[in-house]
Amino acid sequence: MSTDLTVLLVVVAVLVAATLAVAVALLVRLVRTRRALRRAGLPVERQWVFWAAVAYLVLPADLVPDPVYLDDIGVLLLALRSMRSASDGPPAPRG
Repeated sequence: MSTDLTVLLVVVAVLVAATLAVAVALLVRLVRTRRALRRAGLPVERQWVFWAAVAYLVLPADLVPDPVYLDDIGVLLLALRSMRSASDGPPAPRG
């Protein structure tokens, strides 16, 4: 194997590992948020967001092949944002 090919494979492996680490970190954050929101009385209609995000991360059917976890990261971020917005409640009336 040539040196250039070895360097390329190492760089690709590092990028894959980095994106996987970000996806796992977001999953951990999502689980912690779900636990906190459950203790605070998370509305039942928002619980599906958590399970849908976890299923998307675990199931093999993805929009982008699994060596690139960008779509998984996006789904986890959207779920985290949605669950956090549920904890904020409705906005206060103006006026």
